[in-house]
Amino acid sequence: MPPVLTPFVRSDALGAILAEAFLRSDQEQTLASIQRSTGLAQAVVHKEVSRLVDSGVLLDRRDGNNRLVRVNVHHPLYVPMAEIIAATYGPVPVLRELLGANPTVEGAFIYGSWAERRTGVEGLPPRDVDVMAIGTLSVDDLISVQEAARERLGMEVNIFRTTAQAWIDRKNDHFLSQVASRPMVSLIGKDNAGD
Repeated sequence: MPPVLTPFVRSDALGAILAEAFLRSDQEQTLASIQRSTGLAQAVVHKEVSRLVDSGVLLDRRDGNNRLVRVNVHHPLYVPMAEIIAATYGPVPVLRELLGANPTVEGAFIYGSWAERRTGVEGLPPRDVDVMAIGTLSVDDLISVQEAARERLGMEVNIFRTTAQAWIDRKNDHFLSQVASRPMVSLIGKDNAGD
């Protein structure tokens, strides 16, 4: 099934790999780090990265046993590709990085239309990203993360917060129950949908 987030990328696996590369365009990454970040199988990462290197989208080099890759910022389509990837597959690595840097965040996930598209539910392209942060994130930190994510992704980001106990007791809260009943894409923590 083709990805629902964008018709310009042939698979969600490729979109996730491109997001890791394009949103860290100033860094080299090992295939193992891409595999860990995306949760994809080693064979899938190797195959897709090899295709991207062959097409000139990624550059690679060897350092001992490690194969290091980075985005080719001189590729003629780098700018438009970066914009498409940021708006479609970018929310996961960007929000994981921004929220993961705050020790008061115990768990986080994306929900709403973006999560629906990422999990294969058809519909219009998402215009924003809705995020639930579980923990004791301060209002100032929440605003800071929202602004940084908006700037990096070029789209509206709405972060809501709840305590771990409120999330456990979500059956008593209409909004949290509704969020839990719909598709979610995990950012931080184990199974955010579970008790």
